[in-house]
Amino acid sequence: MGIAESANEIVKRTLGAGFKQSGVLELSHAPHIRGPRTWWGGSLAVEHLALGSVGLVATALHELSDGRTDVEIDSSQVAAAFNSSSLLEVNGEKSKGFAEHSGFYRTSDGWIRTHANYPHHERALLRATGTGPGADLAKALKQYTADQAQELIVDAGGIAAAVQTREQWIQSEAGQAAQNGEWAQFSLRDPGEGRVWNFNPQAPHALAGLRVLDLTRVIAGPTATKTLATFGAQVLRVDAPQLPELREQHIDTGFGKRSTLLEFTSAADAQRMTALLEQADVVIIGYRHGALGPFGLDRQSLSKKYPHLIIAELDAWGYTGPWVNRRGFDSIVQAACGIADAYGTADGVPGALPVQALDHATGYGLAAAIIGMVHARAEGRGVGSVRFSLARTAQALFDFGAPALPTETLDAPRMGQMDSSYGTLNYVKPPFSCEGQSLDFASAPPAYGGDEPIWL
Repeated sequence: MGIAESANEIVKRTLGAGFKQSGVLELSHAPHIRGPRTWWGGSLAVEHLALGSVGLVATALHELSDGRTDVEIDSSQVAAAFNSSSLLEVNGEKSKGFAEHSGFYRTSDGWIRTHANYPHHERALLRATGTGPGADLAKALKQYTADQAQELIVDAGGIAAAVQTREQWIQSEAGQAAQNGEWAQFSLRDPGEGRVWNFNPQAPHALAGLRVLDLTRVIAGPTATKTLATFGAQVLRVDAPQLPELREQHIDTGFGKRSTLLEFTSAADAQRMTALLEQADVVIIGYRHGALGPFGLDRQSLSKKYPHLIIAELDAWGYTGPWVNRRGFDSIVQAACGIADAYGTADGVPGALPVQALDHATGYGLAAAIIGMVHARAEGRGVGSVRFSLARTAQALFDFGAPALPTETLDAPRMGQMDSSYGTLNYVKPPFSCEGQSLDFASAPPAYGGDEPIWL
């Protein structure tokens, strides 16, 4: 068995089991991969996770189109896509990356990782630790154990996680709950009345006409919808006006989409949301588990009211266990589940993956799952729902184990340039090629919240 075939079998077992067991996606087709299989190095085979998740999108498109859409992937481009935010330039300037108070801090008995990129999370962090203007957050956190600081910050509405070993995480109640089930957790229900999209072999793109309502933030969900838009889906992202997305994050994940703002507590905006859902094919929900329930935007309510609707969900920690309603980001999940420890230095300082791989891999997995469910619905096999979590993606990464091959040098990535309302953008092109032609995004990221909440 060659390297490519061996890697494909690993992906089937580690990432694809949920797809195959659900009947949503067959895994007999392995996309052609150009380039090396190992390039980052490190303790875990992050490359397998990256190539496997992107490859599932290619497999799903191949099956949807009955072989008419033959998508190839390039490992250099996959590596760049997983690092897209760092490579993005807006008017020649790169993103600043993590904010001042986001990072690892020593505690009295170990380490904690904080996330303060969003202003409301930073305010909660500083309030919880009693850190005011000019005060030293690092000094404040040394007064607490890692677990004390974690719970203090979380209770205040902030985001943090104590750095744990893999063994500590697996033995914890939260860790045991998070690793339950397959990577992609599907359920199928009987088809209901309503809109049904069908693949059109005459259309210029495989997903042309597919309507996707994007209720996600940050990286994972927006990566999924950016991928669907790459293949022609009409994606409308909806945000709440009181919690604006970070500018660079919106730009990096906004290619090919439209963007609107709706206040879920407003009766008028609730009616607009209902009209969107009635005519949508897919909704993706990426908020903290339970956060949208009061507005009737949870899976159970949506499936009853819109029986035709494909529903995809993602969160940080899974859907059972003591952390089910807890906020989280890729870096925070890395800290809690043992990745930061695995990438630590010899003197005990925790580390991180070379890229936000949990977010990106979850995003591509979501896109593949949605394509598979669209196909299943069109064939009358049922209307699907699927759930992903970053913590379960971390489990999949550990399942891959350590890299088995020496690292190789990547080619320079394909970059694109577009004018936008934000200025000139230099960006990473998608990691896909069709018929030898590399793909590009159909349009630049729109002005944030600047579109009407309607389907075109």
